[in-house]
Order: sequence, then C-alpha cells, then structure tokens
Amino acid sequence: MPRLLHLSGRPEVVSGRVLKPMEGYGLKVMSIGFLVDEETPMIWRGPMVMSALTQMLREVQWGDLDVLVVDMPPGTGDAQLTMAQQVPLAGAVIVSTPQDLALIDARKGLNMFKKVDVPLLGIVENMSYFIAPDTGNRYDIFGHGGARAEAERLGVPFLGEVPLVMEIREMSDAGTPVVISNPDGPQAKVYRDIAAKVWDQLQAAKANPGRAAPAIVFD
Repeated sequence: MPRLLHLSGRPEVVSGRVLKPMEGYGLKVMSIGFLVDEETPMIWRGPMVMSALTQMLREVQWGDLDVLVVDMPPGTGDAQLTMAQQVPLAGAVIVSTPQDLALIDARKGLNMFKKVDVPLLGIVENMSYFIAPDTGNRYDIFGHGGARAEAERLGVPFLGEVPLVMEIREMSDAGTPVVISNPDGPQAKVYRDIAAKVWDQLQAAKANPGRAAPAIVFD
C-alpha cells in the first residue's frame, strides 16, 4: 500500500495506541508497510496476526468512512477467520486469475465465507487476458472466463475482468494507479465499473442492518 499510493513515513500517534491513518489520493489507509521497512519479512504466528488485525481495525482513528476495504492474503487462515469472527462484515470480494489452479483456492475462500455467514459480493477475474502493447492483439495467457463460469455456477455476482496490461503494472509501481494517472482510460473504467457493482451490492444489503458477527464452529 505505501508503494501503490506513493506514501512514506510513519503514522502519527493520536493518543495512547491509537494511530492516525495516512492519506493518499483522498483515501485513508493503514498498512503494516508503514510500520516496518519494505524489506522486513513479517514472520508471524496466528496470535500476532490476530493482534495486528485488531489494532488496524480498532486502534486507528478512521473517522467517518463510506466503506472500509481490507486487502486480505490468499487462503483461509487465521487472518480471514479473525476478520469474520470479530467484525460484522458487509461482504467479501474474491479475486482470482482464470486458470483452474487459481480457482481451486478461490473456491476455498468462497466456501469459507459461506460457512461463517459472510455475504459474497462477487468474483473478479484478474489477469483475465493480455493485450500486447506493440500489436494490440489479445492473448488469453491464463485461459479466460474461468472466474465468470465459477460465479455463475455458484450463483455469485461476476464483477468484471481486469486485463493484464502494462500500463496498470507501470502506474502501480510508480505509485500513481491508473484511476489517478489516466482516469478516462479504459483500464480505469474497468476498476470503476467493478467498484460501482460492489457499491450497489452494499447498498442493497442495507435492508438487513445490524447483523452480528457470526460464530465460528468447527465440526
């Protein structure tokens, strides 16, 4: 997140353990990346992960937000279970590349969130296809349509296809995401369309307010 949003420095301590979030491009953001050096590995056991998540959620002065997005690592481990148990989540978005190997993990994530009663807002197909910068030809390097087919099979909304385009990689590495560097371009439109679909799902879910955090029961 520090690199993607071109942010550096340490968060300000407001009082006690409460941190003031960093801000970039109008977004409030908090990341372990602000607290440790970029090359420092986070070799953490489960309780440490849970403690860090709790601090990010409850000991950051977020203020009023339209939505809080938590970027989770892949898998169905301590981080995901802690989030599902401690926070009344509005929903989960699953991101997967199209090939069968990636969809295996995506299915596990989908099924985990179903088991803990977290609504599924939809699936995004990342690296959906490659556009050659010299010819403009399209290549389905990882296959194509796997995430859409999985969404249809499970009855989950399909949110969109993010292509494998050099502009996205270059601008992300430079700290100026395409929605900032080229807001009227086709790649920015892909992200805006996905965000709009997620927002529509969240607005629809407001008909069921006050949902308590689910209990997690191991069979």
